[in-house]
Amino acid sequence: MTMLRTVARPMLASMFLIGGVNSLRNAKAMAPTAQPFADQIDKLAPDTPVPTDAVTLVRANGAAQVVGGALLATGRVPRLAAFMLAGTLVPTTLGAHRFWDEQDPAVKQNQQVHFFKNVSILGGLLMATLDPDPHKKLLIRRAKDRTVEAADRAVEKVEKIRS
Repeated sequence: MTMLRTVARPMLASMFLIGGVNSLRNAKAMAPTAQPFADQIDKLAPDTPVPTDAVTLVRANGAAQVVGGALLATGRVPRLAAFMLAGTLVPTTLGAHRFWDEQDPAVKQNQQVHFFKNVSILGGLLMATLDPDPHKKLLIRRAKDRTVEAADRAVEKVEKIRS
């Protein structure tokens, strides 16, 4: 892992570790913010076996952020971790920073700043999903390389048999 990755990944993950722990500790206090999202899930999938109450959703999102943040910070499956964190950031941003619904100009501006901060972090996470570790290849690339190697060996064996 390069020095830049060694420093950048924990920096990017830090917000999710802190925010995830906060969500786990204060799920009941944060639930009213998540309630509209929970209501939407109930409308779209009323008979889902997964609990859709707001407190459970806040806790699940917080747990995913802690796990994803830890994975990203330590460099374990960093692309998957970044993708997972991006998935948790979308409902968090849309639910918690609804600046378009605010009437007070100061509150609206504050929510707008947080909304676009999260959009920026989302962009960084999406870039991290594409960042290959120089020593690790994407699964698709490894599969292609092995297929090419197997084909080359097969050609060599056929040529040996012919000669």
